[in-house]
Amino acid sequence: MNIVMLGAGPVGLVTGLGFAKLGHRVACVDIDASKIARLDVGECTVYETDLSELLHEMQEAGRIMFTTDLSLVIGGAEVVMIAVGTPSRAEGDVDLSQIFSAADDIGRRLDHEAVVVVKSTVPIGTNRRVLERVHERMVEQGRGETAPLITIASLPEFLSQGRAVQDFFHPERIVIGVEDEVTRALIDRMHEGIQAPRLSMSLESAELAKYASNALLATKVSFINEIANIADRTGADVRDVAKAVGLDRRIGPHFLEAGIGYGGSCFPKDVVGLHQLAGTSGYDFKLLSAVIEVNNRQREQFFRRVEMGLGNLRGRRIAVWGLAFKGGTDDVRESIAIDLIQRVFARGAEVIVYDPQAMENARRILPEAIRFAPTAVDAVSGADALLVLTDWPEFRDISFDAVRQGMVEPRIFDGRNLLSDLHLDQQGFFYEGVGLGTPR
Repeated sequence: MNIVMLGAGPVGLVTGLGFAKLGHRVACVDIDASKIARLDVGECTVYETDLSELLHEMQEAGRIMFTTDLSLVIGGAEVVMIAVGTPSRAEGDVDLSQIFSAADDIGRRLDHEAVVVVKSTVPIGTNRRVLERVHERMVEQGRGETAPLITIASLPEFLSQGRAVQDFFHPERIVIGVEDEVTRALIDRMHEGIQAPRLSMSLESAELAKYASNALLATKVSFINEIANIADRTGADVRDVAKAVGLDRRIGPHFLEAGIGYGGSCFPKDVVGLHQLAGTSGYDFKLLSAVIEVNNRQREQFFRRVEMGLGNLRGRRIAVWGLAFKGGTDDVRESIAIDLIQRVFARGAEVIVYDPQAMENARRILPEAIRFAPTAVDAVSGADALLVLTDWPEFRDISFDAVRQGMVEPRIFDGRNLLSDLHLDQQGFFYEGVGLGTPR
């Protein structure tokens, strides 16, 4: 099958390479010429486990290509997939300009029967508007009466950053929003080789399913953080509570890790997007209002802990481990780590940071005075405190003897409870996590 992918960002690249691995011929189109140039020579533009290897494999097999020119590759395409960005506007609603620009480009160039698939996360009703715009552009091109049959499908992505490649090939479900059996069968055939439940539903249901999934996961994060705040006031340990709660099969253990809250390019945007969508539909989604409030408050509380522990931050040297919004990715969009670093720096602290993958992306948005260390141990040299803000597993394997010897004051504020079972208090550290009852 010939597939054209509009958008070579994290979702478009992983999905395009995934379909190529399944045996399809895929062309990825992006307006960013520098990104396309890098991909064309085999340089991965995002960090994901196994993604670079998959890129090289598919290029050697001749099943993937990259271009900035849609007109070069749209001829003969059976599926044209849209995987462009849908960022939040300042008002909280979703910016669909890239989606509609892609739809316009498709309509101007598509001259044969095909299925347009929306992979991006979009508000309810967007798929129908995409199809309308494709048809409108076709009419403008003089193909109104002779326009080929174009159908639409919603194929929301459920890729978790850090394990997106694995999620593509081993998804928990494939949600297909369609209006006819022929389109459903084509989308089903496109996924041959993937074993997973396939749920066929209306366009609107598929659009809402993605928002509902992310909003519920974000709700679990905010809930366990509220439990952590109670634990800190009562002497309970949120880790034990989460383990007990997570063993209930109706609840499950995932997303019950207390910390500084959720971030990234999906949860904040999708939770706010669903909340905004509910509001414009005339419904007051009170639960999501609380989820957003709790998440914002959680980072505030962590920042106050640091200030209470150190006093005046001016002139203090603060080391930070972690810049990405979570481990396993180089994505710093909506990263709480970035937000906290900026707050500490604004208080007059000298900040030196380290992250295994996200340094380059963070340099573009952090103040120039922020220092970047070559290693995690180098970051703590001369530091008055260490903030652990991203849950990279390798941070657990560092020599804490070297860390303690390098610090002026061996203080660790762990915003992810990543080191909570290492008994650092017995190694001479003042250690404080989130929801552990007492500083450890």
